Amino acid sequence: MVRPRPARVADLHALALAMPHVTVEGGSQGNEVYQVGGKSFVYFRTPRPDAVDPATGEKYDDVIVLWVPDEEDKRALVEDPATPFFTTPHFDGHPSVLVRACRLGELTRQQLAEVVEDGWCSRASQRRVETWRASRA
Repeated sequence: MVRPRPARVADLHALALAMPHVTVEGGSQGNEVYQVGGKSFVYFRTPRPDAVDPATGEKYDDVIVLWVPDEEDKRALVEDPATPFFTTPHFDGHPSVLVRACRLGELTRQQLAEVVEDGWCSRASQRRVETWRASRA
């Protein structure tokens, strides 16, 4: 039996770029922002005061924001102790989850692919989503 491979940051870039109609924008500090139809679905966030190491108070410098379909999906990911996803009060009411790049290896590549694909589907037009799903059938 082949054991699933842990996800890596390179996988996240490849998975996001593999989705149709994706553009990569540069954030304010050169960080990657993956978009479909002008709407972000994955972005590498710059350090912010709402995501800090509880032991040191240092701002995390490797936070990635991934869009999710809805609040129910967000809660499922954030509340599952088996996943590295989290949120902060800054993202209350926002359909996204956060994950630190250094913890992506706690997911398999396939698990990460599902989150990226769901995020893309939540931001792409209905026509694009239908076309993409039909191509996979």
